[in-house]
Amino acid sequence: MTDFNRRKFLKTAGIATASALSGNVLAHSAAPVSPSQGASVIGLVTPKMDIVRVGFIGVGQRGIGHVKHFCHLDGVAITAICDTDDKVLNRAVSAVKEANLPVPETYTGSDYAYRDMLARDDIDIVIISTPWKWHAPMAIDTMESGKHAFVEVPLALSVEECWQIVDTAERTQKNCMMMENVNYGRDELMVLNMVRQGVFGELLHGEAAYIHELRWQMKELESKTGSWRTHWHTKRNGNLYPTHGLGPVSQYMNINRGDRFDYLTSMSSPALGRQLYAQREFAADHPRNQLNYINGDINTTLIKTKLGRTIMVQHDTTTPRPYSRHNLIQGTNGVFAGFPNRIALEQGGSGDFHKWDTDMTTWYAKYDHPLWQRMGKEAERNGGHGGMDFLMLWRMVYCLRNGEALDQDVYDGAAWSVINILSEQSLQNRSNSVDVPDFTRGMWANAKPLGIVGA
Repeated sequence: MTDFNRRKFLKTAGIATASALSGNVLAHSAAPVSPSQGASVIGLVTPKMDIVRVGFIGVGQRGIGHVKHFCHLDGVAITAICDTDDKVLNRAVSAVKEANLPVPETYTGSDYAYRDMLARDDIDIVIISTPWKWHAPMAIDTMESGKHAFVEVPLALSVEECWQIVDTAERTQKNCMMMENVNYGRDELMVLNMVRQGVFGELLHGEAAYIHELRWQMKELESKTGSWRTHWHTKRNGNLYPTHGLGPVSQYMNINRGDRFDYLTSMSSPALGRQLYAQREFAADHPRNQLNYINGDINTTLIKTKLGRTIMVQHDTTTPRPYSRHNLIQGTNGVFAGFPNRIALEQGGSGDFHKWDTDMTTWYAKYDHPLWQRMGKEAERNGGHGGMDFLMLWRMVYCLRNGEALDQDVYDGAAWSVINILSEQSLQNRSNSVDVPDFTRGMWANAKPLGIVGA
């Protein structure tokens, strides 16, 4: 949407600048909003750090990769590591030793050993890579201890937790970034650059997904992700994992920075696949066959934004099908869609919008994001989902060392994560619409969109 049309919308919608700046709550809030306990942290800039001192909570599946990446980042010091599993804790310490770096202090012994680590005064940021239920409490404890929190997805599991994290970030003036790594993929960065240059025209619609067959995780019984993630399919019916596809589309559409989610409606298919898989792969009396799997195999959620755009978000970790995040953005001049990558434009490109252009060579050459141009080869060399993990961590450290605002803030993490909870609420009410909270308390209307950083 052009600046002119955006201003016209804000005027006709009755959203006064003074109201936004004062933090008044806009209409259609999904829950009562208490007054802010501190200033907005949109665009938060903290004092430059010569060395970013890091502590880790959780170094099992995701966390060990983060430790290894930090071993290859300039300007960081790994101070301490915490995990309840001595085996993975020792593995992480060995990775630091192998990089010829000082041996970090370790914390273990109980679920709350991390609080002893947080009591240290030689840690600036904490990387949290634990099971989902721990994300919100650990992020809150981290900020309360005077440190910046960087949390694996999702940020929280309830509307109340989302508000608690936002309130804590504002009161402490600490960063709380949900580490949505997909925003740092080459294709997602390129599309963001194309959107900012107006290649697709005025944006109308996006599609985001997490389609990733993960039934095999049900065989992880005592440890690893499947030991706890499987049980979420017995607790909630909705989109359990919305952020990977939704994060990039939200950045394309300037969500929380000129637009925001207004309301959603959600539907799920029957929950059949995991029970059938359990019957096929486990004995009849196996614990996996005693579970009641209630999460629909395929969830489809539709989001309407304040500026009238639409977003389809899907979740499917059960059916046999190829991996996809959709990553589709449609504008008045054309469309980009992922998996496989393809582009169709009315003006520009081949000029024939009835046919897909599937050769990305010329598009990369023209629209590769400056961050990828600068760090892409290094990111690919270090790995992590094609380099997006390394690039995300590199960018986090760069911002902290150079006194720049992070690319993602606490409002992004809350807005993208809350779709999980609200999709369930919609399903429980015959798919009626549910309002999405305005975690920015009205500040979205005048927030500056994420630019093409590194340009």
